[in-house]
Amino acid sequence: MAAWLARVSPGDAWYNMYSRLLRTKPVGSMASGSDDLTELGEGSVAGLAKVLTTVDLVSLGVGSCVGTGMYVVAGLVAKAMAGPGVILSFIIAAVASILSGVCYAEFGVRVPKTTGSAYTYSYVTVGEFVAFFIGWNLILEYLIGTAAGASALSSMFDSLANHSISNYMITHLGTLRGLGEDTYPDLLALFIALLVTVIVALGVRNSVVFNNVLNAVNLVVWVFMIIAGLFFLSASNWEGGNFLPYGWSGVMQGAATCFYAFIGFDIIATTGEEAKNPNTSIPYAITASLVTCLTAYVSVSVGVILTLMVPYDLIDGSAPLMEMFAVHGFLWGKYTVAVGSIAGLTVSLLGSLFPMPRVIYAMSRDGLLFRFLSHVSAFTHTPTVACVVSGCFAALLALLVSLRDLIEMMSIGTLLAYTLVSILIGGSDADGSASYHAGGTEGEGDDSDFHTGHASLLKRLLGGHFYTLRLRLGLPDASARPTPATGRIVTRSTLLFFLTSFFLWSTVIFGVEQGGGAGAVFSGLTATLMAGSLAKLLITILQQPQSARKLPYMAPCVPFVPAAAILVNSYLMLKLSSLTWARFTIWCFVGEMKHPFSILELQSAF
Repeated sequence: MAAWLARVSPGDAWYNMYSRLLRTKPVGSMASGSDDLTELGEGSVAGLAKVLTTVDLVSLGVGSCVGTGMYVVAGLVAKAMAGPGVILSFIIAAVASILSGVCYAEFGVRVPKTTGSAYTYSYVTVGEFVAFFIGWNLILEYLIGTAAGASALSSMFDSLANHSISNYMITHLGTLRGLGEDTYPDLLALFIALLVTVIVALGVRNSVVFNNVLNAVNLVVWVFMIIAGLFFLSASNWEGGNFLPYGWSGVMQGAATCFYAFIGFDIIATTGEEAKNPNTSIPYAITASLVTCLTAYVSVSVGVILTLMVPYDLIDGSAPLMEMFAVHGFLWGKYTVAVGSIAGLTVSLLGSLFPMPRVIYAMSRDGLLFRFLSHVSAFTHTPTVACVVSGCFAALLALLVSLRDLIEMMSIGTLLAYTLVSILIGGSDADGSASYHAGGTEGEGDDSDFHTGHASLLKRLLGGHFYTLRLRLGLPDASARPTPATGRIVTRSTLLFFLTSFFLWSTVIFGVEQGGGAGAVFSGLTATLMAGSLAKLLITILQQPQSARKLPYMAPCVPFVPAAAILVNSYLMLKLSSLTWARFTIWCFVGEMKHPFSILELQSAF
């Protein structure tokens, strides 16, 4: 060891470690040219099947969002966080999702024919370490989403059985005190998670057909709830200060949790290797699924119908939409909604489990997780090993953790992944290396930076005043092109924008909202200075040249849309509970301990 250390200078050691942590992956190495199957994982005799159409992707996205979000999350947020203001919580969460969704859509075009979603996007732009961090948290998102879906289905069956299932479990098995509130060993949730794992492992075509049928059932029940619910509305439920019983703070906390209800579009981004035409299917499917989900949530609200039918403090936390009809004695309506609940929650569970093995498959194929997890079955053309392993872990989580704790913890992983994607759109690879654009190879061209659209936007908004403003702010003219130097400026500015926004909202929430007296005044002045710094950073980004390259789909109004997404997502993350942050920190710590950049790899790097 001493002789090895003597051969390596400190400078070389740090450079080699830095290079390994930030090494990127060229797009050309990630997919073969086959029209039917993708590249093979190590030890596999088959690749993933390319069978998904745009309609299939929309169905996957909508099903993943609308199931648990409509039948469970709305009731939890309305009862404990926002009251009837859950309507506003869903709208705020939808805005945040749309801002992040357009960033995902552009990445789907720039990095097509890949699986792994934000993990892959970050690997080809900023490097391996960040990619592993994002991928690890995507696994957390899907793992908890699967467990929450199974737990929600179990709660729904328990409600249909007048809570006899939970009472039996508590009587014979007792209760658990683990990650949060008291719960009981939910054996039914364990069984449901394992059953859906088998369905997903049998093949993508079978999974999608099953998903489409359940979505059709869910759509019929959604229409029924809107029409039938109109006969039982009571405006008094919103009167006398009952619309915002927990204030705006409760609405924003509810929005952070409601973000869980819009996670379906990043599931679409994991299907690049299985979509027939990912260049067009992924961006259009993301847009369509977000619009459909927002319509479903705000119309049923599921707040409008729910909170006008039942006072917010009397809402059933486990099966709110079923019980809102039972309160009025309309049992036929309750059992009709029960059918929709089974369909919606099952398809939501399927949508959470479907992408998880694909992210694991992508990471293991790249050597960041165990290689055996990249095995693809020759019979089903799915990553069967990854599917079985991840499904079993999700089933164990569903057995031991309560539904509310699962939903809160999932939101933080989702928000972080979306924030990082917005950062990548806002500033990654702006030096024109072009290693990540569709069909490109590393080092090809110099026009692939992400800063497209801000000049035309300002022209439309300001008209003739645009040219005066351009001179005052030092904006580049149309002939300017990005260089490595301007790309580094944008990257640094974007990262500083994220960090500053995080400190800004921390100051606002913990200093202004929760403080008082001179401390609140000082916090307000500090927040004002940080807001000025954000404006300065945004101007610095605007002063850099933008690319003239056009793609089939491009995020509008860059860098304004990514900047808005970073601000909204950062605020919502900070509105989650401290216990949720503690669990999330432990998960990240475990992940970094598992990162393959171990002492042995450090030796090989040196």
